[in-house]
Amino acid sequence: MIPEACSQQELQSIGKDNAEIFAELNSKNIFVSGATGLIGSTLIKAIVTNAPSAKIIAFVRDECKAKKVFQNYEQNITFVTGDIREPVVFDGHVDYVIHAASETSSKAFVEAPVSIIDIALSGTKNMLDFSRQKNAQGFVYLSSMEVYGTPHNDDKIFEDHDTDLDTMNVRTSYPESKRLCESLCTAYASQFQVPAKVVRLTQTFGPGVQYNDGRVFAEFSRCVIENRDIVLHTKGETKRSYLYTLDAASAILTVLTKGKPAEAYNAANEATYCSIYEMAQLVAQKIAQGKIQVKIEESDISIFGYAKTLRMNLDTSKLRKLGWQAKTGLSEMFARTIQGMQG
Repeated sequence: MIPEACSQQELQSIGKDNAEIFAELNSKNIFVSGATGLIGSTLIKAIVTNAPSAKIIAFVRDECKAKKVFQNYEQNITFVTGDIREPVVFDGHVDYVIHAASETSSKAFVEAPVSIIDIALSGTKNMLDFSRQKNAQGFVYLSSMEVYGTPHNDDKIFEDHDTDLDTMNVRTSYPESKRLCESLCTAYASQFQVPAKVVRLTQTFGPGVQYNDGRVFAEFSRCVIENRDIVLHTKGETKRSYLYTLDAASAILTVLTKGKPAEAYNAANEATYCSIYEMAQLVAQKIAQGKIQVKIEESDISIFGYAKTLRMNLDTSKLRKLGWQAKTGLSEMFARTIQGMQG
């Protein structure tokens, strides 16, 4: 089942808040990899809704699945099927490129680390080569907050923050591949003048999350739907901020049209910064109205591919200087996600 996506009213609201950006995208050809993913699909629906003369070229692995995801939006979408690890082939003109294809399963980071690295590096190089070939006027790579490693205090993290990633830890396959892909973007911008920019996203969710998604926000949402207690396998001390899917879409499009090549931009709703335990309590008490409880049953977390306990307090001032701001808070994010998962 394809989960319910953002409503037309929501999609139209992002257009009102970002009228200048969608005016720029109107009549443009926009190539998007990872088109059926949570962020890619939300992004495409927002563009189709608010820039009706824009043409989307959606790079997908499964066209049948893509047509289900984009029911009622197909009029402005051309589907191109392929494997991101192979050279990208499309004969038409392209103005902008958004590289949103990525593996997001924490379990895969430890169970299939070679594939994680291969998909990231091969895919990003192929997309950059494609952008160079098409002489695209803008390219955005979707990176991750995980490039900063595991910060240990609540200090704000700016884009020039260092990292403590351990290359001898197998789970580092994901964040290190993201770091190298960022470096590839900078290299292509310098050597080949590809206008490549990077968005470092915090954990992002909203309508369209698959019911069986393994990430913590999906598990908390399932607990509400199934009326069962939230069970944490740690003390839930990790702290991070979150981001709503439509806020992520506006961040990506802001960087695409207004950001500087060879620059990275943090994207998060700073007001959502909290611990996993605090978020679990919010869901149990506010979203489930006290009908479920939060329990802690500590176990060996290595099998889940979880990151170490960290404090990821992203600063978004660099992105906000481009005119962007987050609109949706944590409670509303969960309410809309749960509604979408229920169908």
